[in-house]
Amino acid sequence: MKYFEKIESEGFVIIENVYDNKEIDNLISAIESVTKNETEKSTFRQSQDLFAIRQFHKEIPESLKCIFNHKLNEIIQSNFGSDFFITKSIYFDKPEKSNWFVSYHQDLTISVDKKLEIENFQNWTNKQNQFAVQPPTEILEKNFTIRIHLDKTTNENGALKVINESHKYGVCRIENLALVNETICEVDKGGIMIMKPLLFHASNKTINNERRRVIHIEFSNHQLPNELNWSEKMPLN
Repeated sequence: MKYFEKIESEGFVIIENVYDNKEIDNLISAIESVTKNETEKSTFRQSQDLFAIRQFHKEIPESLKCIFNHKLNEIIQSNFGSDFFITKSIYFDKPEKSNWFVSYHQDLTISVDKKLEIENFQNWTNKQNQFAVQPPTEILEKNFTIRIHLDKTTNENGALKVINESHKYGVCRIENLALVNETICEVDKGGIMIMKPLLFHASNKTINNERRRVIHIEFSNHQLPNELNWSEKMPLN
């Protein structure tokens, strides 16, 4: 399962059939067992167009056994090695009639445990008692994200669209990109998408009344400087 060269070249790869239907059902059951009675936490965000759980792996730790099955572990090990760890996770539930959309952007911030004055760490924020900061570009360039699809995701229900190879330009504004080659990343239920944080990506509104649920997990193997720590860090082993 070697995908590293394609990820480095295009900025993303889609891998189908990482989870079977039973594994997806187990993941959905783990999520629903928590969310059916608890939606008021600061890590939960709910609106007409979106339900999200931040720090997902901490809020629903029983999901990790399902997520890190043999296939996913092999994909991570064979393409990135054994020293990566979770740095952030979010569950997105885009309902059937959602008008929520996201314009093209890069994922430029990481979650950390405190605010410190450190060279090349900038654009600090603090939301729901969670510090976030834009780290040096070399950290973002090495990180990767895995998106697990609990539903079939198509252009009609808000599949991610990306600008191929846009991660190679570092941190930049989309209007400064010289070439634009857009791909709609349709993924079947049980499939995953691996992407680089600096890849420009966006999502359209849902137009076919079909639900879209995705688990988004970010990974790094970078040790932060001074006394700064990843606030959501969790080893894979």
